[in-house]
Amino acid sequence: MNMTPRLLFVLARVPALALIVAISGCAVGPDYKRPEMNLPAAYPEANQGSTSATGEETIATDWWTLYGDTELNELVASALRNNSDLSRAVAQIDEAQAVLDQTGSFSYPQVDLGVSSSRSRSSTLNAQPLPSGTPAITTANRLSLSTAFELDFWGKLRRSTESARAQLLATRYARDVTALVLAATTTQGYFTLRSLDAQLAATRATLNSRIESLALIQRRANSGLASELEINQARASRADASLQLIELQRQRSLVEHRLGLLTGKLDLQIESGDIMQLPTPALPPVGLPSTLVERRPDVRQAEQALIAANARIGVARATQLPTFSLTGEFGGSSEELGNVLKSGGRIWSVGLSGLLPIFDAGKYAARTRAAEAVHRQALAAYRKSIETAFSEVADALTNVTQSAAATEDLKIKFTATHNALHLSEVRYRAGYSDYLEVLAAQRSANLAELALVQNRQAQLAYSVDLMKALGGGWTSGDEPAAPDSDAAVEADMAASDSKQSSHRVPTDR
Repeated sequence: MNMTPRLLFVLARVPALALIVAISGCAVGPDYKRPEMNLPAAYPEANQGSTSATGEETIATDWWTLYGDTELNELVASALRNNSDLSRAVAQIDEAQAVLDQTGSFSYPQVDLGVSSSRSRSSTLNAQPLPSGTPAITTANRLSLSTAFELDFWGKLRRSTESARAQLLATRYARDVTALVLAATTTQGYFTLRSLDAQLAATRATLNSRIESLALIQRRANSGLASELEINQARASRADASLQLIELQRQRSLVEHRLGLLTGKLDLQIESGDIMQLPTPALPPVGLPSTLVERRPDVRQAEQALIAANARIGVARATQLPTFSLTGEFGGSSEELGNVLKSGGRIWSVGLSGLLPIFDAGKYAARTRAAEAVHRQALAAYRKSIETAFSEVADALTNVTQSAAATEDLKIKFTATHNALHLSEVRYRAGYSDYLEVLAAQRSANLAELALVQNRQAQLAYSVDLMKALGGGWTSGDEPAAPDSDAAVEADMAASDSKQSSHRVPTDR
């Protein structure tokens, strides 16, 4: 067997040997398992006021469309398309994907092409003369392929890839968190704007009424039926309504500016609307499981951070164990450039090396302890995210049900105060009461009307809080499976991408 077939024979078996060693190696470090969480079976007020009489138990992720407002739908779509925070979150996904690709590449050999050409002259005046026939000037040309491959005997590279994959998925869930918060903030800002529209309309009506009252009192004063005191009281009442109108206009402008920033339309202008015409979406169906919070993107993001920290323990432990690497080179070397690829100029080498830390002053052990401490922190953060999610859903349910329960009494109060205002004005004109009674009735009627509008805003805002607390809508039986396998992780990635597509968030790829 000549040199060339023997070399091919050896090289053909090196990858097979590396594959056998890599496959036979075990991945050190703990395998991830989702921590157990002892949550109550259901939310405290999950069954109060449920409107799921039709058996519908699914709310789509584009939940803001349930309010049936075209202007709101366009605002949210614009926010999800143009918002800078969301664009930044998408760029972070691209960065995490690149890190995963880079980490995964370490599991494969790196092949480099080396080319060199040199010309040198040796001294002829040394104490040891050049051998006879050796030229003083030499030329060397070299062309070779070289490779170096670390055998993943302890699973260090696999754990690194597992960590990078979890970090990628965490950035995808972070994007979903940003999209959810953005949609909720835009929706609640829109409801605030519509509430201010209704309050402005009520205040304008109040201002017009007080202007008419002032004119009436002035006419009565001209006839000797009203005093200067009553005129000043009416003027102060009119000024109060005017100041209230100015303040509400200021607040509306600020909310409109805020919506312009969220949607990427800094010159945004929104026509007035009626908040009382917006419907309130149905409450969650009876029997909504508390474990549904585990599908929230922030909870899943925290879990992926936990998975990444868990994998880094294996990476740290693997650095304390021997490292084995395969090296190889194949090419040609010759004085004449045209002879580099000829069989006579053939060069090759194959090597296996090992490295075992003997004394490191506790450096690698300290790294392992640090990785374990980071894992405990991530575990605490994951548990905290679930507890916070449960609390937010419970709070939102309480707010939704109690604000709805207050609506009827506020309507009664609104009607009663306006009736009282009418009667006080009739009594004042007939001379049965003084103007202070009218002023008190005006204030009560105005406050009752504003309270009714503000309660409507609160109902809608609390329904948004509930949507956000549940992770953006809900589905009966929609509980994420524990990501204990690559298949589950890939399924999570696909689900995250599908949700992102439904939000119509652009990518810059």
